[in-house]
Amino acid sequence: MTAPTTPATPQRPVTVRVFSQRLSATPRGARLARRLAAHQLHGWGIPHGTDASDTVALIVAELAANAVTHGRVPGQDFELRLTLVTGGVRIEVSDARAGSHPPGPREVHPPCPLDESGRGLLLVDALADRWEVLRRRPGKTVRAEVDLPATPSP
Repeated sequence: MTAPTTPATPQRPVTVRVFSQRLSATPRGARLARRLAAHQLHGWGIPHGTDASDTVALIVAELAANAVTHGRVPGQDFELRLTLVTGGVRIEVSDARAGSHPPGPREVHPPCPLDESGRGLLLVDALADRWEVLRRRPGKTVRAEVDLPATPSP
C-alpha cells in the first residue's frame, strides 16, 4: 500500500529576463544608459512614469555617471546589465578602472553642503532596496536591486 501524497502546490514559473549593453564611457553613454533602461523596463511591462521605472532609471543614471566620471579607462566601455527577476529588478553597472573603489552601503557619508558632487551614491542608498560594490578584474561592478510592488494574480 502506498502512502497518500500531498498534491504539489502549483508554483508560478520563474522567468528571468536579462538586458546587457556596453556603452561608451562618455556623458552621452551615461545618458543613453538611462534611456535604454527605461525603454527596456517598459518592454518588460513596467511602464514609463511609474515609481518603479523612475527609481530604476535614476539609479542607472547615477551609477552610469559614476562609471563615466570615476571609472573611465581610455578606450574602455562600461556595461549596463538589467535583470528582471521574480519580485524585482537588478541593476549592474561595471567599469574597467582598477584601484580605488566607491564606498559600500554602510560607508556612504554626505558631502559637505557646498561640495558640487558626491551625492550620487547617497541617492542609490536611499532608492535601492539593496546594493553592493563587487570587485572584478579589471574594475568593479556596482549592483543595486529594486523590489517591484506585488501585483495580484490573475
